[in-house]
Amino acid sequence: MTTQTATQKSSNRIAQYWSLTKPRVTQLAVFCAVIGMLLATDPGSMPDWRLMLAATVGIWLLAGAAFAVNCLVEAEIDARMARTARRATAMGELTKTQTIIFSSIIGGAGMWILYTQVNPLTMWMTFTTFVGYAIIYTMILKPATPQNIVIGGLAGAMPPALGWAAIAGDMPMQAWLLVLIIFLWTPPHFWALAMYRRDDYARSGLPMLPVTHGMNFTGFHVWLYSIALAATTVLPFAVRMSGVIYLASAVALNAVFLWHGWQVYKHYSDQVARKAFTWSIIYLSLLFAALLVDHYFRF
Repeated sequence: MTTQTATQKSSNRIAQYWSLTKPRVTQLAVFCAVIGMLLATDPGSMPDWRLMLAATVGIWLLAGAAFAVNCLVEAEIDARMARTARRATAMGELTKTQTIIFSSIIGGAGMWILYTQVNPLTMWMTFTTFVGYAIIYTMILKPATPQNIVIGGLAGAMPPALGWAAIAGDMPMQAWLLVLIIFLWTPPHFWALAMYRRDDYARSGLPMLPVTHGMNFTGFHVWLYSIALAATTVLPFAVRMSGVIYLASAVALNAVFLWHGWQVYKHYSDQVARKAFTWSIIYLSLLFAALLVDHYFRF
């Protein structure tokens, strides 16, 4: 084997392990955690950068470990779906043993960093989130009920509270408001994806709502959750956690989100659902960015 071939093979293996952590999903989760860290400080001040860095790395590692377990558990399911068939675990390029060792190493490293460099509360809550996603959601809820994404959504909604705990050492009502926003955002976000990937999910055998209850029923629930989300995003302003900048931003962002939700419900097409799914990611990023801007430039 030539040096170039060995280097390329090593690079491919690193890329395979990296893909196990679902980098794009992890980045959004860590972004929300960082927002929680910044919001936990007094307006105009910044958290200690070393504490913030340690918390970010620790949460990232544990999130990546949870996603690796998800890929391992769902390898056979992923192999039946076009969207996930090229994952290393689905193709058999990474074995179960390799995946378990990788997840254990990065998960253990994340727990050690959070416990020793941040605080025990953050470590235990992040570990609980790991269990909630990797075990309760992936192994128990996802194959058992079409409401899996609703019930299991709490695990995915936890990052801002984890970030808050890392800086403040507690998880007050404001942190849980951020969790509630993501919790209500998750169903319309995921169901839009499930609707235009319905054939994939039908082949997978997973009881996803568009497959078990039909497209119109799912679209109606996308619309209902969009309304609930819009109402909930006003709460940070109502409890004086945020000011006018955030409120104006939330109203504008929700107007677009509600429009997409209505389109999915009343004028469905796969293109409409794709646009709704894409917008939902942009929406959450901009909404939390608006919270941050308001926190530092409130008037």
